[in-house]
Amino acid sequence: MRPVTRRQADHHAARSAATRAQVMSTLERLLDSGEAFSEISVQRILEEAGVSRATFYAHFHSKSDVLVRLTDELRESLLTLARQWDPGAGADRFARFFEEVIKIHRAHQGVLTAVREAASYDSAVGDFYTADLEGFDEAVLRTLLSEQAAGSTPADLDAVAASRIIVWGGAQAIAHHIRVDDGSGDAVFARELARIWWYGAYRRPAGAQ
Repeated sequence: MRPVTRRQADHHAARSAATRAQVMSTLERLLDSGEAFSEISVQRILEEAGVSRATFYAHFHSKSDVLVRLTDELRESLLTLARQWDPGAGADRFARFFEEVIKIHRAHQGVLTAVREAASYDSAVGDFYTADLEGFDEAVLRTLLSEQAAGSTPADLDAVAASRIIVWGGAQAIAHHIRVDDGSGDAVFARELARIWWYGAYRRPAGAQ
């Protein structure tokens, strides 16, 4: 048997990447058209993507695996944005941050809706979704504790409870806003969410009752 050459290996890797991208873009297109994730079968994806069942399962464990990988790419976009976030920059900077978050969520609304749907009955998706928010929760908690140590955030703030409320509550609020608003209210929503975070936690008056 002839050894596989570097060129052959590179060609195979490129074909595999192209196949994965084709399947993932097909699922995202179906979701963006308004179809529910639970109603999209693997067979439908195969037909729309133009790949065989054997090829599909050579690259993905299941339909949920495709969704998780789509969400993983989206999470990278949000993490890149979050790395630019400076909690000490003020409410206006917070508002611009949330405007960008909402913009990304709107661009991938179909995928995010599917993730929230599937998380309720698919443990693989649910674990991924929970881990994603838990990661952001931990990041916010670190910044709150850092701000408390610097004396910028009052010491009587319960940082654990506050980070949990603003992260998990904020995620639900953003999802609901996107469902009911056509985009014209995004700036106002981002401003109010930013002020709630900023004045409710990061710069809450000391001893506020």
